[in-house]
Amino acid sequence: MEFTNISIAKQANILYDGNITSRSITFEDGSKKTLGIMLPGEYELNTVNKTVLEINTGALDVMLPAEDWVEYVAPAKIEIDQNSKYKLRVISLVDYCCSFIKQDFNK
Repeated sequence: MEFTNISIAKQANILYDGNITSRSITFEDGSKKTLGIMLPGEYELNTVNKTVLEINTGALDVMLPAEDWVEYVAPAKIEIDQNSKYKLRVISLVDYCCSFIKQDFNK
């Protein structure tokens, strides 16, 4: 799959000493995604907006709030609620795409 008519951030998002990296992309409509790589390890992340994490390659375990660990092997899609803290155990190198969904509570 390819994205067209986008702008890409020149500077990478680097977390956990470079074990998680991504680049932010913005679409013409203002929506945002990140494309990145996660190296094996254990991590804790959080969301502001609802997030859809698409796993293109690799395997990882995910623990969402108030849930047990669940294994995901590519291809896989994980939905994470807004304002959530979650844990990852990356088993093998993961190539991923995150989509951020702003929720409009005025509707």
